[in-house]
Amino acid sequence: MADLKHRILMVSDFFYPNFGGVENHIYYLSQCLLKLGHKVVVLTHAYGNRSGVRYMTGGLKVYYVPWRPFLMQNTFPTIYGTFPIIRTILLREKISLVHGHQAFSTLCHETLMHARTMGYKVVFTDHSLYGFADVGSIHMNKVLQFTLADVTRAICVSHTSKENTVLRSGLPPEKVFVIPNAVDTAMFKPAQQRLGRDEIVIVVISRLVYRKGADLLVEVIPEVCRLYPNLEMSSSPGSYVASPATGKVKSFSVLVIVPHLDEDLVRFIVGGDGPKRVRLEEMREKHSLQDRVEMLGAVPHASVSSLTEAFCIAILEAASCGLLTVLPDDMIVLAEPDPSDMVHAIRKAISILPNIDPQVMHDRMKRLYNWNDVAERTEIVYNRALKCSDQSLLERLSRYLSCGAWAGKLFCLPAKDIEEVPDVALRCHQHGERIEEIYRCNSE
Repeated sequence: MADLKHRILMVSDFFYPNFGGVENHIYYLSQCLLKLGHKVVVLTHAYGNRSGVRYMTGGLKVYYVPWRPFLMQNTFPTIYGTFPIIRTILLREKISLVHGHQAFSTLCHETLMHARTMGYKVVFTDHSLYGFADVGSIHMNKVLQFTLADVTRAICVSHTSKENTVLRSGLPPEKVFVIPNAVDTAMFKPAQQRLGRDEIVIVVISRLVYRKGADLLVEVIPEVCRLYPNLEMSSSPGSYVASPATGKVKSFSVLVIVPHLDEDLVRFIVGGDGPKRVRLEEMREKHSLQDRVEMLGAVPHASVSSLTEAFCIAILEAASCGLLTVLPDDMIVLAEPDPSDMVHAIRKAISILPNIDPQVMHDRMKRLYNWNDVAERTEIVYNRALKCSDQSLLERLSRYLSCGAWAGKLFCLPAKDIEEVPDVALRCHQHGERIEEIYRCNSE
């Protein structure tokens, strides 16, 4: 392990056993970075009785710090309360670079601030899109502006996300890189036998909330049923877009179309739960669609594809399985977050469905979106971050002061009585293994 290029600390409140797009991103990126010869350590908060140090597949070391989440899997913001243990981990693991994930994460913001105070280079990845007008976005954007005022480099998962992050944080665009998400194509493969085309299934699995576009389904489902009496629909992960220019948040659902075998079966399967479920049930009653709309309720995380906001991994997973997604022109149909436009997009998708070859689409996804490529591009960002010159305290203070009237107390303590841990080389497994195997390895 003497020839390690970087010693990276991944930080976020969101990691396994919780499931989502950020969690998958951190895990797969870490595994690929380990294969490239880097040392990677993950820092997150405790999940239930999962506390302390755990080792995952490939020797990925995870610190489950014994802090309990208090809201939406986020730890309580203490600013300086987390500093002693963060500092201990940085010195104990001989970290050279800190990589924080997700603007929602309190632990991410605090760790980046303390790491910069101690002189570490830091990289931040923004996985979400925010508006500019609502109260929550205003406060979140202010926190992000304060945190990124001193960040070394930033990564966004799409060009729209980059525009949004630059406007919200005031970061110079040249410090922000775009690296898309990827998909493990070994886990998402087309069916070996091509299904019939006599009937169509439109799959939707989503949290039934406003920002996932659940309100749009209330209007889209009846209209599609009217146009295609022999059409079946289900729900798939949704997302939303914040317009950088106007600051308005536009919601949309990701609709996935699948052929169905039973010619006589015409029904909707809506997987997910949330406050908007009541509206969908009212719609079902109003249009007498009880025999065509099945509400599954909450679906176990292991049974659904992962979610993200700025770059929906679920779209990649669906395309990797050879499914046509409603949302490169011949693989995806784009739609505005408007019921009539979504219905038009569905009709267009149905018309081109016979020309889709699932295996060809799977092979294209395998080439376009793979985690090894993401890791190599992230490695380039790390190299550039470490080459950046160190800023003086006055330079850092001037950047913080540009965020507002106060910047907080900065301090630094000597590294006394902290034992450094030895490096342990473990064989990296192929990351095509199932998540269940990852859990089993972790629990053992």
